[in-house]
Amino acid sequence: MSGTRRSYNEEYKKQTVKYIQEQTKTVAELALELDIPAKTLHQWLGKYRSFQSEPIATPDKVRELERQLKERDQQVADLTEEMAILKKAVHIFSNPKN
Repeated sequence: MSGTRRSYNEEYKKQTVKYIQEQTKTVAELALELDIPAKTLHQWLGKYRSFQSEPIATPDKVRELERQLKERDQQVADLTEEMAILKKAVHIFSNPKN
């Protein structure tokens, strides 16, 4: 980091916060990328954060995601069982008969 103090205008700060909210990276990673101290980014987030661009987790949404997760877990279990059966069948049919 540089030893001189930099100042940023309000618009730049707001755009940076919006950019942070759209990313999946951590604030620390973005601080390195933008060459701005992470503490400064956290302060900007506290001041300029807009929750409109972030997804809202409603109870209905959470229940729906849990239901989808259970369905996928069941699919994985079914496919694992099918693979085990197929492996046994391949083993049985690949052995030469005496």
